[in-house]
Amino acid sequence: MPVLPEILAFADDLTRIRRDLHAHPEIGFTEVRTSRIVAEALEAYGVEVHRGIGGTGVVGLLRGEGGPGRAIGLRADMDALPIVETTNLPFRSQTEGVSHACGHDGHTTMLLGAARYLAANRSFPGTAVFIFQPAEEGLGGARAMIGDGLFERFPLDEVYGLHNDPQIAQGEISVFPGPAMAAADFFDIRVVGSGSHAAMPQMSRDPIVAAAALVQALQSIVARNANPFESLVLSVTQVHAGSAYNVIPEDATLTGTIRGFKPEMMEVARRRMREICDGIAAAYAVEVRLELRETFDVLINHEAETGFMAEAARDVVGERSVITEPRPMMGSEDFADMLRKAPGAYARVGHAGDLPLHHPGFILDDAILPVGASLLARLVERRLAA
Repeated sequence: MPVLPEILAFADDLTRIRRDLHAHPEIGFTEVRTSRIVAEALEAYGVEVHRGIGGTGVVGLLRGEGGPGRAIGLRADMDALPIVETTNLPFRSQTEGVSHACGHDGHTTMLLGAARYLAANRSFPGTAVFIFQPAEEGLGGARAMIGDGLFERFPLDEVYGLHNDPQIAQGEISVFPGPAMAAADFFDIRVVGSGSHAAMPQMSRDPIVAAAALVQALQSIVARNANPFESLVLSVTQVHAGSAYNVIPEDATLTGTIRGFKPEMMEVARRRMREICDGIAAAYAVEVRLELRETFDVLINHEAETGFMAEAARDVVGERSVITEPRPMMGSEDFADMLRKAPGAYARVGHAGDLPLHHPGFILDDAILPVGASLLARLVERRLAA
C-alpha cells in the first residue's frame, strides 16, 4: 500500500497549513497561534480537544467506532528556533530572528493530516491520542506535558513520534530498536575577572584570556579522556565578552553541550569539566562558575513497537525503503521522556534537500507531508486493529 490515497487527496491542504505555520514561527512555550490553529483544525475534524497541557500543548482524542480498546499516542512538536531564516521563500518567516529551521511545522502538519484521515475513517476500536507538544528545542516541553498529567489524564498503551531528515534519501524511513538519539547536557560558564583599560592589561585579571584557555581545554576532554570506542561529543557553541575596543571586560561567558549514549561517559565529561574549570580559575586568578543541566535523556526505541512502526512504514514506502539497521544520531530529542512513560518508537522520514537541520537555509520538502501523515495513520490503524 503506498501513501494513503485519502491523504494524498488533501495534500494541497497540508502544504497550505505547513507554509502558514512556517511563516509564523513561535519559540517554545509561546506557540499561542500554532496551538490555536491546531486546536481549531482538530475540532473541525470532529476530534475532542484539550488545550493548555504543559503550557501551550494540545491533546486531541479520537474514539473509534469499533468499541473500547487500547490507546495509541502520536506526538508532534510545534516550536521553532531562534535562527534568522535565509531561504527567501515566499512563505519565509515573518517573525524576526525566529524560523522553523528544524521542520517542526512539518511534524505538526503531518499529525494534523493523520488526525483528519482517522477522523473520517474511525471504524477501529480504541482511541487515537494526538499530542502536539511545545518547546522541544531544549526547553523541556515533554517534561512540562508529563508534569501536567499527560499520561495520567490520557493513559497510553503505546506512543510514537517522527522527525524529518534530509540526510536520508527521499522516500525512505528509518526506525530501529535500542538507543537512537543521544542524551544531552547544556552548560553555561561564567568567567569573572577584573576589568581595566586595554592599554594596561597588568591592572586586570583578564576573563577573555582565561575563557580562551578554557575553550581549548574543554575541547580536549573527548580526545584525551573518553574511550575512543564510545560516542561522546562536547561542543562550545557561544562565547560572549566585552563591548569596546579599548576595554578589558569584567567577565566572559561560554555555553555549549555534551552528548553521549552512556551515563558513565557523560559523567566523565561532567567530572573533567568541573576539574578544568577549577584549574583555569586557579591558573588565571579568576572565578569560573559552571552550571550543568541534564536536558535530554537517551532516546531508546522499544523493540516490539519499533517492529510495529516498521510494518506501518512498509505499507507506505515499501519494503526496500525501510531502514531497520541501527543508525544512532548524536542529536537529541525530548520524546525520550515520553518513551520512558510508555513503550513506543521514533522514526526518521527522508526527504529532498542538501542542507542540514538547524541551518538558516534549511528547506522542508512538502512532498514529505502525506508520507508522514500516512505513516502515523497506518500505525494507529494497525495497532488498534491488532
